[in-house]
Amino acid sequence: MPIWIWIMFLVLVLVMGIVIGFIIAQKIIKKQMAENPPINANQIRTLYREMGRPVSEAQVQQIMRKIKSQA
Repeated sequence: MPIWIWIMFLVLVLVMGIVIGFIIAQKIIKKQMAENPPINANQIRTLYREMGRPVSEAQVQQIMRKIKSQA
């Protein structure tokens, strides 16, 4: 086989590996973000208290839903 066929094959395999690796990494990160959100309800309550605003449970749940929908 000519050398250029081997080079094309190696380039093709490299590109496929990069694409497949990116897709797998993206799925793993999305799964981890869904299981372990970057902020929880207690942190939201604390943030609102530090800003001097009273917060209702409905507001906390609304913010949590928004965070989960973005993940």
